[in-house]
Amino acid sequence: MSWACILLPQMALDSVLRRRADTGPLVLVDGAVNARSIVAVNARARAAGLHAGQRLTAAHALLAQFDALPYDPAAAGRWQRFLAAVAYRYSSEVSLLPHAVVLEASRSLGLFGPWPRFEARLRADFAALGFRHRIALAPTPHAAHVLAGVGDGLTARSPRQLRGVLHEVPIHKSRLPASALAALPAMGIRTLGQVLALPRAGLRRRFGDGLLQTLERLLGECPAGLELYRPPDVFDLRLELGHEVENLAALLFPLRRMSGDLAAYLAARDGGVQRFVLRLEHREGRSTEVPIGLLAPERDAGLLFESARGRLEQLQLPEAVLALRLLARDLPAFVPGGRDLFDERPARALPPGQLRERLRARLGDRAVYRLAATTDPRPERAQRVAEAGGVHHEPCPRPTWLLERPLPLRGPPPRILAGPERLETGWWDGGEARRDYYVVETSLGQRAWAYCQPGEQAGWMLHGWFA
Repeated sequence: MSWACILLPQMALDSVLRRRADTGPLVLVDGAVNARSIVAVNARARAAGLHAGQRLTAAHALLAQFDALPYDPAAAGRWQRFLAAVAYRYSSEVSLLPHAVVLEASRSLGLFGPWPRFEARLRADFAALGFRHRIALAPTPHAAHVLAGVGDGLTARSPRQLRGVLHEVPIHKSRLPASALAALPAMGIRTLGQVLALPRAGLRRRFGDGLLQTLERLLGECPAGLELYRPPDVFDLRLELGHEVENLAALLFPLRRMSGDLAAYLAARDGGVQRFVLRLEHREGRSTEVPIGLLAPERDAGLLFESARGRLEQLQLPEAVLALRLLARDLPAFVPGGRDLFDERPARALPPGQLRERLRARLGDRAVYRLAATTDPRPERAQRVAEAGGVHHEPCPRPTWLLERPLPLRGPPPRILAGPERLETGWWDGGEARRDYYVVETSLGQRAWAYCQPGEQAGWMLHGWFA
């Protein structure tokens, strides 16, 4: 087996930076109110001399203006589980380790290609989500976790190769139990290879079974002891804004991020979304809900964003917004639409599904709809407005533009392209119809739907036009 580890060294900071449009100095702080220290810094703050472990008072002495946000371990845990759901797209065996996500990769190589290609796909997904990462590959999940902490891109394909790579790992990067990390340097042990060369009986007497179990899991000599992750059936994402927002335009940047997160989650589940809710949270627990409904399950990030944006732009904000929450419970199966091998659409043309949902978002749910066939063959009664998301079949080609009442077709006799299609019905309700329908081409090159009395090809009546 081969396990890939995606180490997320700045996960808490990245989860904050990805929802901010500005790039000013920013730090995360933790600790008591009168003794706060810095946990993480962004690039602008680091360039000014701020660093992790520094007291907040000392940081203010170096830099007068910077944003200091509280470090939230619970939020970091939620983001780690979200990234595990993204990794679930590539493997059904996904687990969580400190600041990392590990997944069994050997069974996925046949689907996604050799490891370099598979690794590139993982990097592209996590980079698009805004999370810095390191990736390593090893025969066991714990060994991959260690290698990712040593360097980005390290690989060990076999147990023998793994021992060779682990031999040079510094002891402070070995992820051994804390008691061993404190005592081993005093014994002259500097590398993990030196630990592996020591007698197991002596290590057990000195450090107990904890160290030996860690080494055995590292080398794959005992089960990894990890709990497999399963993505939840509900997508629930909440983003706190750094300040009160009274302008809808300021909500578009975090909304685009949230739409991308929803699309990544749906891709991991191999599903879609048809209805979701965007909740705008205000002061004192008040909120405004913006429901978004789609005609069919979708998971394209751009389409989801445009649909939510169109609904949001129709809203008049009642008060300032403090946080956004996106909640999706209806997650049906997703079937990708067919695509032509040689697509002749203009480069900037929207796909039909995205255009349809954008029009619905801007013009309203009733402005765009789908037609479905009924059991009545009479053209004026043969179609109805379809319910969203259903599957509908058209038995015969029908014109896009059906006239309210048939009109005489003037001019030279048309050229018959298809037909006849006999229609003889309606005797039970007084609306009897007896006609032969044809698809014809007029002298001007227009394609029409016309009929005449059975057995005749004169006195054409025009009933519709084809696009």
